[in-house]
Amino acid sequence: MVTSAGERFYLGVIYALLLGLVVSILFPVLYVISVSLTPYSEVLKHGGFLVIPRDVTFAAYKAFLSDSMIPRAYGVTVFITVVGTFVNLALTSLMAYPLSKKELPGRNAFLLLLLVTMLFNGGMIPTYLVVKWTGLLDSVWAMIVPGAIGTFNLLVMKSFFEQLPDSLDEAARIDGAGETDIMLKIVLPLSMPIMATVGLFYAVGHWNEFFAAVLYVSDRSLHPLQVMLRTILTAGENPELNVEETLPTVSMQMAAVVLTALPILVVYPFIQKYFTQGVLLGSVKG
Repeated sequence: MVTSAGERFYLGVIYALLLGLVVSILFPVLYVISVSLTPYSEVLKHGGFLVIPRDVTFAAYKAFLSDSMIPRAYGVTVFITVVGTFVNLALTSLMAYPLSKKELPGRNAFLLLLLVTMLFNGGMIPTYLVVKWTGLLDSVWAMIVPGAIGTFNLLVMKSFFEQLPDSLDEAARIDGAGETDIMLKIVLPLSMPIMATVGLFYAVGHWNEFFAAVLYVSDRSLHPLQVMLRTILTAGENPELNVEETLPTVSMQMAAVVLTALPILVVYPFIQKYFTQGVLLGSVKG
């Protein structure tokens, strides 16, 4: 209960700062959406500064989606996001579960090697050569397999598994369950918060995949959505798109930004509860 004038002033300053922070976050989003929905003449009329659109048009969105390269890029991005996240979660959980057992022989050595990978890596050229010699160049698997297990996500998941009661394992073993049954029927059903959290990390990374696509994939038909977005934003225009001369480039750019970010923004609210819970539980122990 706020009683003194000093406390009211303090709360007023806090709310003002929070309001300013919210505005600074929402304004760029609102600007991008407004410009993508506004005719170019209206944008020029306001000097390029437009927050609330008056004349709404979806011409930029129609032009962006009309070319065959865009739906194909969407398909590639959806594939590497769905399949890649499944592969990530499967391999990460299969490695995190045994490492969560303190009685595992050589456990400390494995954890030390994992920590080394967080500090050092082979570099771009050796990694490229490995991808080349394994036959992954110019395939969607080049954007999935090299990063199949993230060390940070692995350690977070391991910490979560360590917090599960040992009595569950003991009771399952008394009933005759093996390690595979314990993991699939007991551990994983109880680990949905951390699976959702780590899955979101992996999914966002796959959805924003750019560097691996540029480095390992030269076939334009296999380029994900972010590479197509880069082409539009940096080149100013994309000759592959069927764009009329009256359609402004800036509207195309803003429409591309909205369409690439929209799926993640739509999915996140539905898993936010599991995401927050998984981060807190998985970060208690190291």
